[in-house]
Amino acid sequence: MTSETTFLRLQARTQRFTLGSPREFRVAPDGGHVLFLRSAGGEDRTHILWKRDLTTGAETRLGDPAVLLGGSEELSAEERARRERSREQGAGVIGCATDARAEVVAFALSGRLFVADARTEQASEVTTATPIVDPRPNPTGTHVAYVANDELRVVGVDGADDRALATPEGEGRACGVAEFVAAEEMSRSRGYWWSPDGTRLLVAFTDKRDVQRWHIADPANPAAEPSVVSYPAAGTANVKVSLAVIGLDGSKVDVDWDGALEYLVTAHWSAAGLPLIAVQSRDQKTVETRTVDPDTGATELVHTDTDDTWVEIVTGVPAWTPDGALVRVEAHDGANRLFVGAEVVSGDLQVRSVLDVGDDVLFTASAEDPTQVHVYRSGPVQVSTVDGVHSAARGGDATVLTSWSLDWSGPRITVSRGGTAVGEIESLAVTPPLTPNVTLMSVGERDLRVAVLYPADHVAGTKLPVLMDPYGGPHAQRVLSTRNAYLGPQWLADQGFAVVIADGRGTPGRGPVWEREIAFEPAEVTLTDQIDALHGVAAAHPDLDLTKVAIRGWSYGGYLAALAVLRAPEVFHAAIAGAPVTDWRLYDTHYTERYLGHPDERPEVYDRNSLIDDAPKLDRPLLIIHGLADDNVVVAHAIRLSSALVAAGRPHALLPLPGVTHMTPQEDDVAENFMLMQVRWLKSALGV
Repeated sequence: MTSETTFLRLQARTQRFTLGSPREFRVAPDGGHVLFLRSAGGEDRTHILWKRDLTTGAETRLGDPAVLLGGSEELSAEERARRERSREQGAGVIGCATDARAEVVAFALSGRLFVADARTEQASEVTTATPIVDPRPNPTGTHVAYVANDELRVVGVDGADDRALATPEGEGRACGVAEFVAAEEMSRSRGYWWSPDGTRLLVAFTDKRDVQRWHIADPANPAAEPSVVSYPAAGTANVKVSLAVIGLDGSKVDVDWDGALEYLVTAHWSAAGLPLIAVQSRDQKTVETRTVDPDTGATELVHTDTDDTWVEIVTGVPAWTPDGALVRVEAHDGANRLFVGAEVVSGDLQVRSVLDVGDDVLFTASAEDPTQVHVYRSGPVQVSTVDGVHSAARGGDATVLTSWSLDWSGPRITVSRGGTAVGEIESLAVTPPLTPNVTLMSVGERDLRVAVLYPADHVAGTKLPVLMDPYGGPHAQRVLSTRNAYLGPQWLADQGFAVVIADGRGTPGRGPVWEREIAFEPAEVTLTDQIDALHGVAAAHPDLDLTKVAIRGWSYGGYLAALAVLRAPEVFHAAIAGAPVTDWRLYDTHYTERYLGHPDERPEVYDRNSLIDDAPKLDRPLLIIHGLADDNVVVAHAIRLSSALVAAGRPHALLPLPGVTHMTPQEDDVAENFMLMQVRWLKSALGV
């Protein structure tokens, strides 16, 4: 086996060198301990719930699936769907929730409920209806709510009095769960929120009866019935969402909000004030923050955020400070700024997320360099000090800081109390067998952020074919100051390419104007930026051979790759389009309508940003790859483009992947051969 194949198999077995990394931190407000998830090793997919005592440094396994299950894990269809939305490929304890003191911990394994006690360091199964998803203890630690068979149920932590609190009224309806677009596009994976006293819940009720049904078949198993999904494609009906306050005593109070604002973005319920909800209009130009009276269900408007293009959703807000001030993030004066009440507390930083709201606000943001993401306290006061990408969790005076950098592999997790370091939480992730040979640059008149990678053995003056490897679309970055981001690209470079990764307009970290420049024109804007980035890099790197330029990508990157050879064949000479959106009328409402508007109102925008009508233009090699089980970008995208290419007499290749969803294959041999096949195809297409 060659060193290259060893890397590919190791990358697959380690889930891109993330297994063994601590994550999902819950810090006790008294600063005594922290809970987290971590697998037992860098090639172990099964995550374990751990407790770390911040006084002694001792670590204890609170929830070990090998002990608790005594056998293999089995996932329900509902749990598989949740993991697909979060792109979760691990096993074991992949999520948990706690009471207010972070002492009672609830988690699901094989659709069954388990509860751990951080004080006694014991965990046990609680018998309930099954299969369950999303178990959450109430703040007082007396009960656990969970969803089973679309019912919201509750059980005592001792297993007593398991019962339904909210039952769907019929087919197509559910209680306490997040609908597809909320989980896929709004970062809301939950559908209920406990009251601070633990006696009531704010519950989302979903009704998908009006949403069109799509069928996802498995052609490799023709005897299997197609799975039926409710998919709200652009311009079609969304899931209807309503809210009610449900008491443990069985009481129910319906919540009234303006039905014209059909998206429930998030909710927040703390002791500092009435419950908060954020609701968004279908055109996404308005977000209202409203309080909810849990006794009457009446709502009152406390803030409205409007924008001529769209209002960006930021995780962690709205929220109340302990003294009752509203915390929110708003596009204001050229920056995404953090407000506490009427005061801006983030300076000129570009705020990315709110992590914790206490006496001050802990948040992530970027300054002048969008490749750096730091943790700050309101003021702003910078918490992370080393160049890189950082996040944090906090409880009381204890903070867990997770740091990724170009200077090391994997995360470093440091724990501090009162601003003083008290230890580190060890990562067990495998150290990658290669070190990226990466240069970060700013190029062109728009200062596009670009990463350039050469083969490890590259000799200056030797011309190299170029491989553009973008995502390139909104809401995601590829060019970040972290070594692990460039492991796969370095392997590609070592196959004989100069790899170029560019983030264009629409990517986060550079402010609301930059993000909104793609409105109605994502194809033209994102393709232009990839071309400008390529030429900007070539001007400073003469070893790039611009007569042999390929582009590959997945999801939006796949769309961009196909777009490149269709509309700029003078620049791009071959493309691999993985899971590409080809006709935006087939993609979901919330994402698509944000950038393109409603298809009934702007049909010409959809036409000029889709790929189908470009099929006759193809005169470069194009390989289309798509998972047949993809329920996000359905395989119809690839098939419709391929059909149009056939009708136009344009040669191309289509590779279907049976059983593969929107996530790329991760089995050792399949993942290895999947990448080797792509490299062989690229070299043949470029004549290398």
